[in-house]
Amino acid sequence: MPLFQVVVLAVVQGITEFLPISSSAHLALAPWLLGWRDQTLVFDIALHLGTLAAVLLYFWRDWVQITAQGFGLRWGNDEELRRNPRLLWLMAAATIPVAVAGLLLEDYAENVWRHNRLLIGGMLIGVGLLMLLADRIGRRSRGIGTLGFADAMWIGIAQALAVVPGTSRSGITITAGLFRGLDRASSARFSFLVATPAIAAAAAKASWDLVQQGGVPAGLRVPFCLGIVLSAMTGCVVIAGLLRYLRDHTLDFFVYYRVVFGIMVIALATIFRR
Repeated sequence: MPLFQVVVLAVVQGITEFLPISSSAHLALAPWLLGWRDQTLVFDIALHLGTLAAVLLYFWRDWVQITAQGFGLRWGNDEELRRNPRLLWLMAAATIPVAVAGLLLEDYAENVWRHNRLLIGGMLIGVGLLMLLADRIGRRSRGIGTLGFADAMWIGIAQALAVVPGTSRSGITITAGLFRGLDRASSARFSFLVATPAIAAAAAKASWDLVQQGGVPAGLRVPFCLGIVLSAMTGCVVIAGLLRYLRDHTLDFFVYYRVVFGIMVIALATIFRR
């Protein structure tokens, strides 16, 4: 796998995993649009590990505080998290729908939907318009400290839809948070936090499968390590930038991007089908 392709795909993963524009769509479409061979399963695992590293590095203080509070301990000075000592267990419950969806639909997601460009384009547009609606009608008056069981499950069920390429895990969970009245920055923060267990589970399963197959082949060890490092570094920068951006801006830019990109994907898929 050429190092240039490794760098491009790792940076694309780091950007699109956390912006609400769908990493699965971009990683599925990039080789097609650029004329590259589809990246290997080994490299996909590297990108999963890089994504996991990004959320753990950026939110490690949050996770220590959330975990401590979940077991009745006082640790950390984030007042918003302190208002919700049940947050660990709410996120655990919210992870169940995506775990079930992943187990039931993994084969479709990886082998059927991943190559359906019309589906990807349609999801880019549809979820984009749903984001626009949520951003317009959501009250945006609540923070993470007010989250309850119904809120967490609503967002968890939404996250399960992210197994469909083109949806965007962050996009659909931010949208669900806005529909529940969270402000934009809190929706994004909870989106990243609730995604962490799902990303960790997917990375662990994929890594175990890789070990069972003999580990990383010698020729892919450099791309594998480079993919982890670059996607993690890019992801940390993007998380920080998006949280800061959403304090004062709407989701309009991401909506327009999704709709335009989705239309382009559908148009190209239709042309090249003929």
